[in-house]
Amino acid sequence: MLAAALLFALPAGSGAAAPTLKVWFLQGEQMVSVDRTGATAADAVAALLAGPTAAERGLGMRTYVPAGTTLNGVTVANGVARVDVGLKFVLGTDAESLDARLAQLVHTVSGVEGAKSVQLLADGGTVYGMFPGIVTSRPITLKYLETPNVPASQPAPPAPGAPVAGLLQAQRKLAALGFLLPADVDGQNGPQTQTAVLAFQKWEGLGRDGVLGSQTLAALANAQHPSPITQGPPGKRAEVLLDRQVALAIDDNKVVRVIPVSTGKPSTPTPPGNFKVYAKIPKWWSTPFREWLLWAAPFNAGVAFHEFAEVPTYPASHGCVREMETTAKWMYDFSAVGMPVKVMSTSR
Repeated sequence: MLAAALLFALPAGSGAAAPTLKVWFLQGEQMVSVDRTGATAADAVAALLAGPTAAERGLGMRTYVPAGTTLNGVTVANGVARVDVGLKFVLGTDAESLDARLAQLVHTVSGVEGAKSVQLLADGGTVYGMFPGIVTSRPITLKYLETPNVPASQPAPPAPGAPVAGLLQAQRKLAALGFLLPADVDGQNGPQTQTAVLAFQKWEGLGRDGVLGSQTLAALANAQHPSPITQGPPGKRAEVLLDRQVALAIDDNKVVRVIPVSTGKPSTPTPPGNFKVYAKIPKWWSTPFREWLLWAAPFNAGVAFHEFAEVPTYPASHGCVREMETTAKWMYDFSAVGMPVKVMSTSR
């Protein structure tokens, strides 16, 4: 009864809080919302065009809406929001960037003033063919963007490498050090071994080619078992080392496995800090980029461990921690909801 009694309009000047709405930006591979003052669809779009604050950027939030995009007008009628923006909004050749900015707009406007779909206009004209794979000539719904339009594909593992003298001995050493699983000590220079060699090379600061050459073999002969960079509580946890581009899977302060990863590129860096895995999603769909993120373990909003087809030896992601097909399922199984994740450089 008390709650019901409070549902009345406060008189002007009574200190009522200003209305707020949600504006959507990106963090990692997913959308995140922030509150902004406003009540209309025009307020929402204006706030979107203004972009994230400096503090929000410090948390890894970003926008793909081009700076300087103008707003010509917004109207909402019969559940359709007609948003007229400057031509700059629809220009560009990067399909991922185009998809992301459109997803931001549709997320931000949907629900405001009863809008159920968004009709995009550019300088008053209907937009045709500017967003690859997305029909913008008619109103767009959130469901349309959130529905996968491509099958989940498995990336091809590396091809078997050339024979290596002393391979079985090298595999045993890699397994003892935590770079290779004992079950993969088989005398074959296959994908798992190449992945382990790449992780070892990254950890030791060697050339990153995944090949057991003379320099790598020499370093392997004298290598010591990796140790966590920080000490933590008992149980499972992970350290993501931005400078070495590896992730350490740790249990009771012992490194169980070292895996090669690719973190955020300079324009979309992986935010450092202390986080916790908050979900495990075997097939996660990235609405802004319209792509599958398999074996995902998100730990910081849209930032997650996940499998990806392209995992170069350097930072290249949108902020997530990309993993190879050879390691992603293992890391998914190792992870647990609530598991601490520390993103850092070796120097801390």
